[in-house]
Amino acid sequence: MIDLRFPTALHMVFSIANAQRQGKRVTSAILAAGLEANPSFVRKLMVPLTHDGIIVSTLGRQGSIRLGRAAEAITLLEIYLSVTEDKRLWALRPEVPSRCLVTANTCWYFKSLVNEAEQACLEVFARRTVGDALVELERGDRRGAEEPEIRSCRQPAEKNAN
Repeated sequence: MIDLRFPTALHMVFSIANAQRQGKRVTSAILAAGLEANPSFVRKLMVPLTHDGIIVSTLGRQGSIRLGRAAEAITLLEIYLSVTEDKRLWALRPEVPSRCLVTANTCWYFKSLVNEAEQACLEVFARRTVGDALVELERGDRRGAEEPEIRSCRQPAEKNAN
């Protein structure tokens, strides 16, 4: 099963930061509609994000959601750790009886490979902030793109300085 907590929480926090920069009010209903996500899933993700000080939510008719601190002070790693708890990026396969070179050694090999790959991912998340992400999103803005391919999740091509 694909875990959508991190990409959804990332999208939520980016949306909150962007709205905050524009002076707009954000609610869980607005986030859910914008993400085309189940409102209860959005509210569920808000709990750890609030607990960890990444976002602040005020209740009531005029309630809203805002960042808990400056966008430049929130790393993507903090968001990741907040919503994924202790879940690993890749699950280890249960060990099988040692019958040959492969069955006797694949588990420890895969575990060491996964540990290295996870550490590299976490280091990338730690180097980037929500503020950095908004700058990158603005630089690669695809609104108004004519071709559906350009509106996809592919990384935008570098713009020529000419």
